[in-house]
Amino acid sequence: MSDASAAPRGSLPLGTLVAGCLAVCLAQIGLAIPATLNGLFQEHLHPVGSQLTWISDAFLLPVAVLELTFGVLGDLFGRKQLLIGGAVLLCAGEAVAASASGIHQLWAGQALAGLGAAALFPTSLAMIAAGTHTGPQRARAIAVWASSLSAGGFLAPLLGGITGTYGSWRSAFVVVAALAAVSALVSLRLAANSRSPEGRSLDVGGQVTIGVGLFALLYAVIQGPADGWGSAPVVVAFVIAAVVVGLFVAAESRARSPLLRLDLFRNRSFAIASVVAVVGMFSFLGTAYAASIRLGPIQHQSPMRTAFAFLLLNGITPVLTPLTSRLLHRLPARALLSTGLALMAAGDFLAAALDVGDGHLTSLILPLGLVGIGFAFTVSSITATAVNTVPLPLAGMASAATNLLRDFGFTLGPAVIGAVALSQAASRVTSALAASASLNAEARAAAHEVLKEGGPLALNSVPAASPPGAARAYALDALGHGYAIGFVVCGAAALFSALLAVTALRGRTAEETGSPAQEGTERSALAAG
Repeated sequence: MSDASAAPRGSLPLGTLVAGCLAVCLAQIGLAIPATLNGLFQEHLHPVGSQLTWISDAFLLPVAVLELTFGVLGDLFGRKQLLIGGAVLLCAGEAVAASASGIHQLWAGQALAGLGAAALFPTSLAMIAAGTHTGPQRARAIAVWASSLSAGGFLAPLLGGITGTYGSWRSAFVVVAALAAVSALVSLRLAANSRSPEGRSLDVGGQVTIGVGLFALLYAVIQGPADGWGSAPVVVAFVIAAVVVGLFVAAESRARSPLLRLDLFRNRSFAIASVVAVVGMFSFLGTAYAASIRLGPIQHQSPMRTAFAFLLLNGITPVLTPLTSRLLHRLPARALLSTGLALMAAGDFLAAALDVGDGHLTSLILPLGLVGIGFAFTVSSITATAVNTVPLPLAGMASAATNLLRDFGFTLGPAVIGAVALSQAASRVTSALAASASLNAEARAAAHEVLKEGGPLALNSVPAASPPGAARAYALDALGHGYAIGFVVCGAAALFSALLAVTALRGRTAEETGSPAQEGTERSALAAG
């Protein structure tokens, strides 16, 4: 069922295509742009401990938790309203972030913007798909949508780098807010409404439990290094996460229209593909987060130079899209998937070997270029791999489940790598200060005070002429060591996923299933379809 479409049957309204593509490009820019600004956040807002990690995950958390629910809401009540509302929420969130006087307001803005993006990702694709009535037309429209998504990933580091270098981090959020306002206006004036309520219903129990469980888990992982893994809040958060995940499983097994079809996991190949999706995407976003911290808060490089790294990570995907689409038609998707993950692993291990004092951008081309090429292959095949392991009638639900798990992996990346790296760095710098014979008592005491209040990143950022400034070299070495371990963890995760894909996955090729090549490039918004 589709309502309020003025276009003749068989043709997609141009206004709907423009509105949907602009919306998904905007959502991807909002998601990716803060990564180029971490150095400025550290310099101007002085986040302590794990507060920097929460800037990224405040946006990612609502996207991962609410994306599928917004897909259902659009089907039930109309997609045009969600497309407009999502852009308005993202605009409001970016405005709150741009005017932030402290880290907590920045978190609030990021969370509000992430809520808007959670609506835009699925609604934009569902709206475009609903406006098409033939297979070839839908394939072309989805390819344009996927290209718009890739364009957002390419534009975000450029916008962040330019505004951060020649303006301020606030300017970056102002630009995204302006784009969101334009997107809302375009959707209001041009988009045709549609909905598909048949057989759709909200899974309130599943949504509440997965939201609480995921937040509790992220809180425990992120706060563990700062508060102590044995501290009461962290232990309680882990317990809550375990209990609520159990409640989620119980709720999904009884739901009439479950958020996540648990019976899919009885299919061994699908279960393995799901693990690969979570771990592989964790590896990529963990790598991106480690690169942003290395270049920004650790080396204090400009946002424009940080943007170069993200062009290597994200900019290769749209360039390789024609190649990966052809390969998906000619090879089993799992072959492309395992190759991509292996390339990501190789790039991570090379990145881990870089000296923390090496600020040359040319040193990043090979390691981050390999990760970028590997990600292009991986993201193009991960959904197709999972879908091809189940019977065709379950392909849509398998796609939705895989995208939910993939976004969960994205959300875990910054949380886990930040926790691992900061834990290792804090331990190393504490030992170095205790063993140092070159620091006088005043410098050592001042360094310990800064370390206690703000962690290794804060100590690395103090003025060189200040009393704790003499200990900056120890913080730099410790952070280099910590984030090198972070790269190793990401590489090990990608390698594990590659081996699992090679040895345990079974499935049909894209040719055998007739699935379009671009399906692998569709992000988690596929869940709405």
